Amino acid sequence: MFLGARKLGHMSAAPVEESERRSGPLLDHLARRMRLRSESVLAPLGLRPRHLVALTVLRDSGGVSQQALAGTLQLDSTNVVGLLNDLEADGLAERRRSPEDRRRHEVRLTDAGTKRLREAECALAGAEEEVLGALAPGERDLLYDLLRRATQGRSSTCGEVMAEGGPGAC
Repeated sequence: MFLGARKLGHMSAAPVEESERRSGPLLDHLARRMRLRSESVLAPLGLRPRHLVALTVLRDSGGVSQQALAGTLQLDSTNVVGLLNDLEADGLAERRRSPEDRRRHEVRLTDAGTKRLREAECALAGAEEEVLGALAPGERDLLYDLLRRATQGRSSTCGEVMAEGGPGAC
């Protein structure tokens, strides 16, 4: 089945077969829409996506060392310091010296942090509803399952794909 010709400037490219479609640009577009909408609903709460991820990790773990938080977030320790400074300034998280090792800081979510995280999650659910509103509930469930599976798959570098005789357009 042909989807029609693609326009390239003033010239038309050959018709594209449906099997040649790539999901990358669609995923990128959807991710950008979700990111922009998420940022707009988090801003009134004084949060950015990076704050939300840190608050979620702290809630789910019950508290962690600052070093472990940096590892989980895959951030440099200096970036985690800035992130935690933001959260502490707003009373959402607190750092304390570890009783076992005074060189180490333990980070915990405060009651205010728990409340703000709940508010953010509700706001984000609304944002997701807006972005995915064209999909029926069953389709959203399917999309979630497919995306979860895709993120758990083996990721290959472009060199590995080429070495395996994969597509030449990495």
